[in-house]
Amino acid sequence: MDRRPPLAFAPVVAHWLKFNTVGLAGILIQSVVLAFLANVVGLHYLLATVVAVEAAVLHNFVWHRRWTWADRRQAGAVSTLLAFNFTTGAVSIAGNLLFMWLLVGGAKMNASAANLLTIALCSVLNFMLSDQIVFRASRTVRGTSPQQSCPAKRGRLAKTAHPDYANPTEPKC
Repeated sequence: MDRRPPLAFAPVVAHWLKFNTVGLAGILIQSVVLAFLANVVGLHYLLATVVAVEAAVLHNFVWHRRWTWADRRQAGAVSTLLAFNFTTGAVSIAGNLLFMWLLVGGAKMNASAANLLTIALCSVLNFMLSDQIVFRASRTVRGTSPQQSCPAKRGRLAKTAHPDYANPTEPKC
């Protein structure tokens, strides 16, 4: 008997909602850091953008690891942070620099408004990178065999609603 929820995409929706909740806090952090560095410190808006984006990336990483994708087996914090920074961090910084340069430098848009638009443009790609690469469901923890990294194969049933563990007696890991 199939025990999966009627909507097979329910875990993706749950992750998307959590991702956006964390992202809202990240937007606040990025916006405050950008405004402070550009308006108070007097840093050039592009350099201020890089620092502000990295501050948000680090904040988002902590919360995505502990909450958004807490239901997934993860590698060590350092290797996951590196993967997160080289994927979503790189997209965020490159995307923010490109769009800020186009919107602020070229179109003379207000830096704060351009910042919010830029974040929205990068968020969908960042979710896909996080979901499919950084925190992917069937990740084997570095230094362990697939049998050691799978809770069900170690004698404990996986207790998650993720589709990869929909039938805990026959895990896919």
